[in-house]
Amino acid sequence: MNKGSLVIVGTGIRTAGQLTVESIAWMKVADKLLYLVGDPVAEESIHQLNPGRAESLYRFYGEGKQRLDSYKEMVERILACVRSGMNTCVAFYGHPGVFVYPSHEAIRQARKDGYSAKMLPGISAEDCLFADLGVDPSTFGCQSYEATDFMVSNRNIDPSSSVILWQIGVVGDWTYKRNGFDLSALPLLLERLYRHYPRDHRVYIYEAAMYIDCPPVIKYLPLQNIRDGVLTASSTLY
Repeated sequence: MNKGSLVIVGTGIRTAGQLTVESIAWMKVADKLLYLVGDPVAEESIHQLNPGRAESLYRFYGEGKQRLDSYKEMVERILACVRSGMNTCVAFYGHPGVFVYPSHEAIRQARKDGYSAKMLPGISAEDCLFADLGVDPSTFGCQSYEATDFMVSNRNIDPSSSVILWQIGVVGDWTYKRNGFDLSALPLLLERLYRHYPRDHRVYIYEAAMYIDCPPVIKYLPLQNIRDGVLTASSTLY
């Protein structure tokens, strides 16, 4: 086994309270702590855990830049630290294996090159959704799709079961933007859903709360009216 290692952890949606004891331990002892989180509170917490060794991966994003290109650059930065012999910990927002291409790809390549690499679980937006909406996915079953993939790949769904569509606020937009995404593909997503649901079918638009003293965003409205809501990159359709 080569010197250098990789442990990937999740910060949870609310870093204060949802960062696990196991993840904290790995973050503290890392030779290098890389991170990608969505709020300044989480960022400050990470720097306090490992002063002088924490580095953000956010710099690899660029306005109008393909998100996949940014992800590949993040993977290269992660692997560069591992290959230099450092015990590297990488912290991603939420669950590190849910909608996080760089985490899976970095582990795959590190293991291929003979390095120790593993992922620890974290609290995801889905976990928060089940709690906040009072949903038990075992009752009727639950189907979960990324919105763009659902539309482009023409996924089949069972309307008698719950359906979760992630990232409806960025549907059809493969680029990174700081101030909102192109939602021109949203009507196409709605047309796909109208095959299974009437236009007045009631749905939830949900966003997990990032801070302890802030409530989650929960909007209950007819499917045909979701365009009237304020959608963000964190918006989920249930």
